[in-house]
Amino acid sequence: THFHMKDLGHLSYFLGLEIFPTAQGLFLCQKKYIKDLLQETKMTQCRPLRVPLTPNLKLYAQQGTPLQDPNRFRRLVGKLIYLSITRPDISFSVQFLSQFMSHPTDAHMKEVLHLLRYLRATSDYGLLYPSSAEFQLQAFCDSDWGSCPNSRKSVTGYAIMLGQSLISWKSKKQGVVSHSTAEGEYRAMATTCCELTWLLALLKDLHVSPQLPVHLYCDNQAALHIVRNPVFHERTKHIEVDC
Repeated sequence: THFHMKDLGHLSYFLGLEIFPTAQGLFLCQKKYIKDLLQETKMTQCRPLRVPLTPNLKLYAQQGTPLQDPNRFRRLVGKLIYLSITRPDISFSVQFLSQFMSHPTDAHMKEVLHLLRYLRATSDYGLLYPSSAEFQLQAFCDSDWGSCPNSRKSVTGYAIMLGQSLISWKSKKQGVVSHSTAEGEYRAMATTCCELTWLLALLKDLHVSPQLPVHLYCDNQAALHIVRNPVFHERTKHIEVDC
């Protein structure tokens, strides 16, 4: 089958993403997308903030007064999810706010507006993909412990680099309650390994051969001991059952 194609030149804008070639490589951002979002919410002149969420925030599902128009909250969070395509720095905040989509309150909306003020201060942030021939995959993962006040589930976070380029990242609440910090970190490593396995298969399909072995970094010694010596133990048996 043959298809007629038209060369439209160098890509500069696509579905809200702005692409700028630089001397160092390609820079991706969504500055116009942020500007449009601030105009929609009438926050173009709002006071900018330097952190995406209120420090030491504890927010509950039933906290505050239910919104008269919950769809506004859902629409804004949905747009913030799309914005996280080029903004890994807001991934945790967006994940945190997404858990209140079913019954949002004014307390939840207050944090959405807080995040918009942060975006006004950082609208020129984005991702730089350097011109490099380095193809070493390395991943960094972490987990808190029982941070959700409603379910006591932990949150996994990871970032995966190909050379000097960030190619995959995620902040996601774990599916079950972890009984210790080591278990939470172990589950974070397992989630990251699943993503690494998929990325290796994708690179193979693209005929790209990354340097092996892949490096995975974790800051919990107990979790590393479990990975290095996965023998049966009554304190870790339930992890395999849950998975």
